[in-house]
Amino acid sequence: MATVVAEDLGSGSRRERVTAPVLVAGAVLGASVVLHLRDPHQSGSYLFCPWLVLTGTYCPGCGGLRAVNDLSRGDLVAAASSNLLFVGSIPLLLVLWARWFRDRWRGVRRVVDHRRGVFWASAFGVVALVFWVVRNLPGLEWLTP
Repeated sequence: MATVVAEDLGSGSRRERVTAPVLVAGAVLGASVVLHLRDPHQSGSYLFCPWLVLTGTYCPGCGGLRAVNDLSRGDLVAAASSNLLFVGSIPLLLVLWARWFRDRWRGVRRVVDHRRGVFWASAFGVVALVFWVVRNLPGLEWLTP
């Protein structure tokens, strides 16, 4: 179970404490701008997926760049069509980032039970594995990028 422990995160100022989450947000924004400006829908605009080239099947990440491009243009349906797993993960990632920022802003450290973290990481791994298999089954082409 996660508990918030009122613990000083160091002698740094609030600005220093929130630097990491702000840098992560800036990197994500920068990558999104690059993907908006250089369309990954055009063949060869970025490198090819090595898994797709070697096996002819789609990995769980295939279509992720196209999904970001579609989201940057406001097209949620096209983004979900490119990579449903990625688009479905975005709300969770936003909540986790906001919680990280809030905790750093307040100067508290969140202590999480190791078993709980392993459980959630394993659960996401299983979902990604199922998505990987299902998106390559015949008749489910709508899950392919």
